[in-house]
Amino acid sequence: MSWLQALLLGILQGLTEFLPVSSSGHLAILSHFFGLSGEESLTFTVVLHVATVCSTLVVLWKEIVWIFRDLFARQSWRSYNGLNEGTRYAIKLIISMIPVALVGFFFKDKVEEVFGSGLRIVGVMLLVTALLLAFSYYAKPRQRANISGFHAFIIGIGQALAVMPGLSRSGTTIATGLLLGNRKEKMAQFSFLMVIVPVLGEALLDAKDVFEQGFSTAMNGISPVAMIVGFIAAFITGSLACKWMINIVKKGKLIWFALYCVVVGVIAIIFA
Repeated sequence: MSWLQALLLGILQGLTEFLPVSSSGHLAILSHFFGLSGEESLTFTVVLHVATVCSTLVVLWKEIVWIFRDLFARQSWRSYNGLNEGTRYAIKLIISMIPVALVGFFFKDKVEEVFGSGLRIVGVMLLVTALLLAFSYYAKPRQRANISGFHAFIIGIGQALAVMPGLSRSGTTIATGLLLGNRKEKMAQFSFLMVIVPVLGEALLDAKDVFEQGFSTAMNGISPVAMIVGFIAAFITGSLACKWMINIVKKGKLIWFALYCVVVGVIAIIFA
């Protein structure tokens, strides 16, 4: 992988990670045209996801500080009702991470196989993403003031399913939350915060592979320069896209992304 390919993939990751169009699907498509292998693409994809997690930390730092401040504030731990708002929010985030943690722990090898299975699965999953976004746009469920623990778990299942390349993580989680009746502005923030720990956990597992297999073997031929260039590109564009996406969700304009996913999905299937 050249540094120019890494730059383009990094920019693409940063722009599409927060938009509901599947960053993994777009990376798979571009990697296919670059002639990159599935394993090489997956290793680099994890690095780019860490970069966009870092951009999330920068954009949503106030919310993260609020959560930690409330976690360490004086409160009653004897019952859920005795907990403050930030602590309750943290518990819901943890609940939402359980499904994807189970998938990553028990089915990591299967997921890696799917990433090398070609564009057809990417195209099909992009069409599924389009359906979810369309349903969430036209459905008008009763609005809820706050995300419940049960809803957090259901949204977490959506995130777990989104390990499939082409099925947008942000699109799936936000659409699932909206279909459950949660407010738009709350869902965008919750969706972006719930991915932080799982992605960092995946990065730690990859770091473990680096130490066990040796740096050159684990990197699958990707140079350190390419890694750094891709990381920086994804971080910068991700920071901009995160702010943009929060405003888009608040305005409820997700139907245009559904149409986009249909077009890209059909193209991916044709060229598969």
